[in-house]
Amino acid sequence: MSDAKQTRAVVNVLTSLGDITATDWDACANPAGRERNPFVAHAFLLALEQSKSAIPKTGWYGQHLVLTAEDGGVRGVMPCYLKTHSRGEYVFDYGWAEAFERAGGQYYPKLQCSVPFTPATGPRLLVPPGVEQQRDRLLLAEASQMLADKLEASSVHITFATAEEWHLLGEAGWLRRTDTQFHWLNDGYGSFDDFLAALSSRKRKNIRKEREAVRETGLTIERLTGTDIKERHWDAFFAFYMDTGSRKWGSPYLTRAFFSLVSEAMGEDILLVMASRADGQPIAGALNFLGSDTVFGRNWGAVEHHPFLHFELCYYQAIEHAIEVGLARVEAGAQGPHKLARGYLPVTTHSMHHIANPQFARAVADYLDHERRSVEHDNAYLSEHSPFRKGEP
Repeated sequence: MSDAKQTRAVVNVLTSLGDITATDWDACANPAGRERNPFVAHAFLLALEQSKSAIPKTGWYGQHLVLTAEDGGVRGVMPCYLKTHSRGEYVFDYGWAEAFERAGGQYYPKLQCSVPFTPATGPRLLVPPGVEQQRDRLLLAEASQMLADKLEASSVHITFATAEEWHLLGEAGWLRRTDTQFHWLNDGYGSFDDFLAALSSRKRKNIRKEREAVRETGLTIERLTGTDIKERHWDAFFAFYMDTGSRKWGSPYLTRAFFSLVSEAMGEDILLVMASRADGQPIAGALNFLGSDTVFGRNWGAVEHHPFLHFELCYYQAIEHAIEVGLARVEAGAQGPHKLARGYLPVTTHSMHHIANPQFARAVADYLDHERRSVEHDNAYLSEHSPFRKGEP
């Protein structure tokens, strides 16, 4: 795909992250001067592929776009997958698929621009800063539409994108969707107690009560990163992940190999919180990834039930770590209005959608218009019930 007169560039399609160097990919995904996002890093996406977590057999067919200049230099990349289902995305379009197929259409395959199994906001049109940044982003988006046509895919979905990308593609005619997550924001706190002091009295007492209940269990909690994380920790965590994930989803997405591969490749970007009994036996854990300014909560699991242990490992330990190292926020993943009472505030997430069938696109556009208003209304309502003292954020 090219337009040499206007762009002097070509877009190639790669079926494997192994077909592009980490240097070329990361120069676009996490260039100097921009907040580093661990999930769009070459190492993370390649680990998903090499571990057989996101591969054609599991319904994720790599179709990654690479925008290349005339001199062969890589100007932009876009992680894309041809999907035969909607699992592992966290922006739910099952209703769209059902409606389209009831009307005689074929919703799958579709083209998905996302990080598999990762409901975390980050850039999707991966272009380094520069005077041609917006143009190159639009070229990648247009190339995804052309690729979808070539593959006879019904649609293109760019999920958990940045607000900037959302506005840019909205102006280019893409359908825009919003949803809600709950993020904790660091207001320059010097300690966890400083954070508690900003909360209303009732919320502050409730959090202290929950943390005290966990302390009374006698469990030891440790935070591990980098080379402190050993294979025995991953063995234990994978058992937690499989036990909890099997009950919650039926079939967990990530293989055991993924954790070893990603730990070896980017261990300094991982924060693993583990809870163990007095005899040293691990019984629960929470996996986080670290950006340059963010703790991203990802997976949790346990083989024993203890009241409030989930809140301690997933929410409070992440907050403590962010305060200790001076990170700006904690993104605690999808779902969870219960996070509001624990200091996490509603934040709007963004996705963009291109649907080839004009009639179906109009129907979805109408639905999204109503949905965006509902999300805006709900977020305003939730913000009014902030756990912070009146006048605080």
